[in-house]
Amino acid sequence: MALKTCLFDLGNVLLFFSHELMCRQVGELMGRTEAEVKTALLDTKMQIRFESGEVTAAEVHRHFDELFGSNTALPDFEHAVSAIFEVNEPMLPLLDELKSNGIRLVLLSNTCSSHIDYAKRTYDFLDKFDDFTLSYAAGAMKPSPRIYEDAISRIQCEPNECFYTDDIAEYVYAAQDFGLHAKVFKNADRTREALTELGAL
Repeated sequence: MALKTCLFDLGNVLLFFSHELMCRQVGELMGRTEAEVKTALLDTKMQIRFESGEVTAAEVHRHFDELFGSNTALPDFEHAVSAIFEVNEPMLPLLDELKSNGIRLVLLSNTCSSHIDYAKRTYDFLDKFDDFTLSYAAGAMKPSPRIYEDAISRIQCEPNECFYTDDIAEYVYAAQDFGLHAKVFKNADRTREALTELGAL
């Protein structure tokens, strides 16, 4: 069957990110060390809860202000949390080629509202995407079956007509169980080779 849709992960596929930078920036904002912020994120599982849609940005902000005894503005907090990305530039021409060939683009990402809102404001290549499956909105994170079911509801084709790439092998294997052509992301060249083999380029 001809390929009709491509599912792309966001982090470390289209955008590189740094959790260390995030923790450092939040620490600088709230008068704490990077290590203290990292410990607070891990110990409370706040990042997982945020990316699962269990808590809002305002609730995460309030949690950290109360925990650290700070009094910061929500927009400043969200910026500190979210200004952590760098574009994987070699992937951008690939997106353009896929769109010009009539391939539907869908994002499938474990992410929170603050990160995706910042990314959409900052990186116009996301305008090329036809739809989004985002963990905080779906209420489930990869590799939960529920998030793949959400993505499949958005690809507008059969799973075997869809390609998916992600930098985390566990998430790729879970996608393969749904019949998707899924490959572990290495770099743009390897992705291009896989898509060429599938007839998308």
